Amino acid sequence: MSFDLSVMPTKNILLGVTGGIAAYKSAILVRRLKDAGFDVRVVMTQGAQAFVTPLTFQALSGNPVHTELLNPEAEAGMGHIELARWADLVLVAPASCDTLAKFAAGLADDLLSTLYLATKAPVWVAPAMNQQMWAAKATQRNLNTLVEDGVHVIMPDAGSQACGDVGLGRMPEPEDLADQVTAYFHQAQRAIAEKFGMLAGKHVAITAGPTRESIDPVRYISNHSTGKMGFALAAACYAAGAKVTLIAGPVSLDTPNGVRRINVQSAIKMLETSLQMLDEGCDIFIATAAVADYRVAEVAEHKIKKAGDELNVALIKNPDIVATIAQQSKRPFMVGFAAETRNVEEYAAGKLVAKKLDMIACNDVSRKDIGFASDENAMTVFFADQYQMEKRDLEKASKQEIAQQLVEAIHDALHHEPETDDE
Repeated sequence: MSFDLSVMPTKNILLGVTGGIAAYKSAILVRRLKDAGFDVRVVMTQGAQAFVTPLTFQALSGNPVHTELLNPEAEAGMGHIELARWADLVLVAPASCDTLAKFAAGLADDLLSTLYLATKAPVWVAPAMNQQMWAAKATQRNLNTLVEDGVHVIMPDAGSQACGDVGLGRMPEPEDLADQVTAYFHQAQRAIAEKFGMLAGKHVAITAGPTRESIDPVRYISNHSTGKMGFALAAACYAAGAKVTLIAGPVSLDTPNGVRRINVQSAIKMLETSLQMLDEGCDIFIATAAVADYRVAEVAEHKIKKAGDELNVALIKNPDIVATIAQQSKRPFMVGFAAETRNVEEYAAGKLVAKKLDMIACNDVSRKDIGFASDENAMTVFFADQYQMEKRDLEKASKQEIAQQLVEAIHDALHHEPETDDE
């Protein structure tokens, strides 16, 4: 089983909304949580309904809103105990002074306080109140009790308040709260991946993107690689429990969550950095980068001025990074990539043998639907003969999905017993 943090299993958020002007922010919070892929059910206290109507939350969440403890209709469907069991996380935002006191005292005189006692899910509270109420000894005493009971308290922000006061007591912005919830579940998913993931305990180094070979201070030789496939693979390897180092050429992509990124420009620098990965105990080396085959023999110190209709530049061959790594005495599991425009499988199979790789993935970059800048890809994967594994055709899909399938292929090869000589 693989663990994809970008496609996290749907989690259930029970959002408690209590009385306070900050209740309007909770409507935005529901939208942000839904956007992040959570299923949200809302419980409103009587005070909350004085500020925002249940219909608003029903429209935003797509679920009925729960307001009464002893509601015959609700008890005939999802009763309060079932609702407490349904939740993966209980978030109370805003959490009023009154609700904090009920939680701390163990009262259960409304639906929300009853759910607090009935749930096994983690409980988070985001207090929102007048700054003096927040500072009151009774409030702080209640908060200390809740922390001792295992409740996670999200500290309020400071600033101007609806009453005209200035100080601590403002509910954090909905986007910040949604980000915290998302990060919490991602961390939990990551912990599972580190223990049970396909690449748990492995150090994976990945090269991605193009290289730039300078001609002079303002010009260079490069190619059309965007790095999208390599970055998708970095995210997929991290999600599978690996420690990931991404050696990136010049691309405009955000670094995947949890991945260490080292930026390089030239093929020589990419090779130097790749060799360093061997010293760090790299277990798997994945070469997705589109490395320039040649570099300028002598880079001009100053900008070359236009003179005549032709410019002759002497080029020399760049080192083959993946072949160089594969030849090292302590070589990792080697995965190469072949981006071709014709005879794709034939060239890929040849590279697999010539460069002494364990696995190679090839694709036809002449296809307009899966070319360099596309968000989709389709590949054929070949394995070295000693693995006795059939080639795999990865049908056209998003690069994230292709990356997941490549991680599975690497996992299968690593756990396959290669043939060895009997001698």
